[in-house]
Amino acid sequence: MAEITREEVAHLARLAHIEMNDEELTRMAGELAVIVDAVKSVSEAAGDDVPATSHPLPLRNVLRQDVVGHTLNQEQALSGAPDAEDGRFKVPAILDEG
Repeated sequence: MAEITREEVAHLARLAHIEMNDEELTRMAGELAVIVDAVKSVSEAAGDDVPATSHPLPLRNVLRQDVVGHTLNQEQALSGAPDAEDGRFKVPAILDEG
């Protein structure tokens, strides 16, 4: 088991500006030792013949062809608008320019 001391945990806590009492320092030293051991065992499992991966399953983008379909002309696009002016949608002003 990796040896993480209370003093090392206290030093890390000071660097992170985290206040910890004696009980928390002791408990955290044990928990960090377990975490370090777990990371070490995972590192040992992957040999040189195992490629590094960021995802367990291969990923690929699913793309469709960019084909122009049915489009609306200006008159059709504005036909359902509540208000239009000069061939554009007309909306209420939201900024006071006065």
